[in-house]
Amino acid sequence: MKNVLVTGGTGFLGSNLAASLLEVGCGVRILRRPGSDLRAIGTLDVEHVLGDVRDIDSLRMAMKGCDTVFHTAAVISHWRKERPLMYDVNILGTRNVVEACLQLGIRRLVHTSSTAAVGFPEHGSLADETCRFNWEPYDVGYRISKHKAETEIHRGVKLGLDAVMVNPTVIIGPRDIHFHGGQLIRDVYQRKIFYYVRGGMSVVYVDDVVQGHLLAARYGRTGERYILSGENLSRREIITTIAEIVGGIKPLFRVPTSLVKIVTTSSEIIADVLQRRPWVTRELLAGTDLNYHISCRKAQSELGYAFTPFCEAVHRTFAWYREHGFL
Repeated sequence: MKNVLVTGGTGFLGSNLAASLLEVGCGVRILRRPGSDLRAIGTLDVEHVLGDVRDIDSLRMAMKGCDTVFHTAAVISHWRKERPLMYDVNILGTRNVVEACLQLGIRRLVHTSSTAAVGFPEHGSLADETCRFNWEPYDVGYRISKHKAETEIHRGVKLGLDAVMVNPTVIIGPRDIHFHGGQLIRDVYQRKIFYYVRGGMSVVYVDDVVQGHLLAARYGRTGERYILSGENLSRREIITTIAEIVGGIKPLFRVPTSLVKIVTTSSEIIADVLQRRPWVTRELLAGTDLNYHISCRKAQSELGYAFTPFCEAVHRTFAWYREHGFL
């Protein structure tokens, strides 16, 4: 791994990945759109190539001279109106990445998937890489897009592409300037959240996910997926821990699932009337009644992956936000 392309290099994960690749001595090139927000990538010594994963010609141009590609570019949205764009970027974009890698003879492709593409166990056990996708009844566009993107990777592998997939859970950490995973930290800090809903999840620190990508590039088996997760916690535990660290309000009560459905539906109706983005959507909170706990044992045993405790991850993320004036 010497000359590397990172798609989505100006994003939260992509910018952190680019920084780590520079630290290990790689020549780093990023593919970005002309209007990309450059605050996350900052002054990192990377080569910028203007283009779009939906434009295969720009992908081929960006990949020339590279031996490894990290495909992190994606749209994350739980708003139905953005599905067409999300499907174009996440599915068609991945198809284009696969085709360009095959055409240029790229040595290794590391595809950033998501645990959104991993099914949930039927009987409440830990989800792992073997869990087939079974989220169809919930009709969550983001999950569908990441699942179908993985099928594009599998197609490329059958055609001879050396590709591996990594599946992070919800990510928090520095450079999350648009508050993706960090939204929960901001909301608790601003005392907008003082309640919880049923179920559980895993939140992972961005540095751990970056290291998981580098390990997968070196040691991952072709065609395999590797879950990159953190601690498994209930949503009540997550909000309580954040509140203790940032000075928010510990959860006072649990919101019933029936009320969650009413609130999310109402939010979407009001947003449609006002022609605005909804505050919360049915897709965002679909499956909140599940204790969706995840195992990263495969990444630990095959790659040497390790994760930061949730408490420490929140401390570091909050400190970065405060230091850089985001909170």
